[in-house]
Amino acid sequence: MTLLASSLAGKSKRTLARRSLAVACLLAALLLAGCDSVQGLPPQGQLGSLTEPERLSLALQAFVLLTVLSVAPAILLLMTSFTRIVVVLSLLRTALGTPQVPPNQVLLGLALFLTFFNMSPTVSAVNDRAVRPYLAGKISAAQALQEAEVPARQFMLRYAREKDIALFVRLSGQPRPRRPEELSLAVLIPAYVISELRTAFQMGVVVFVPFLVIDLVVASILMSMGMMMLPPSIVALPFKLLLFVMVDGWHLTVQSLMGTLM
Repeated sequence: MTLLASSLAGKSKRTLARRSLAVACLLAALLLAGCDSVQGLPPQGQLGSLTEPERLSLALQAFVLLTVLSVAPAILLLMTSFTRIVVVLSLLRTALGTPQVPPNQVLLGLALFLTFFNMSPTVSAVNDRAVRPYLAGKISAAQALQEAEVPARQFMLRYAREKDIALFVRLSGQPRPRRPEELSLAVLIPAYVISELRTAFQMGVVVFVPFLVIDLVVASILMSMGMMMLPPSIVALPFKLLLFVMVDGWHLTVQSLMGTLM
């Protein structure tokens, strides 16, 4: 009897879970169907004229819009100097041997402020050419996007290597453009990103060299003294921090970064 009661209870729980899932799916479908209110509801007498495919299309449009808005900040950051700055700062932190200092919030905040500082001319150009005329009603949204694309394209073309651009032109199967202005953003953006990554890793190698020398010297001294059980990273860390502070490392790093971006 106990086994029978437990099996019946299990079946009732599974039935209740299935019903709850069905109700949740129904509510989600109703919410998605209600998204057509974003684009305006038809008059009361024409509510019955909406067909199911139209409601599904409106729901899909709302879903695509929310998805694009969620990834838009990442796409915009890829079109700026943020990639180079944050990679170099991360490699510097690794070279120092302090994986948690500075914290990620501080590192990302510094990278964002340096990006805003470096991108201010481009942002001002986009504001003058696209945002202000659009808010004043002088141009349409499509024209504003075309005008905003020009300063961003000029900025990326300044740092994207021809080799990387040629790679993505070849992979896309498009005919070779005669002018840089004819490059599509689908080709230019990834070419710019891998060019920035290459430059960032080059700077990271230069940052790593002095700290690597300190690690080698400390490891050699410990080996010669027979202290093989003592981790060299613990002994080398104070010397690396002392060297970094003495040469004013943050000032030199930011100066080098901004010098490559100006």
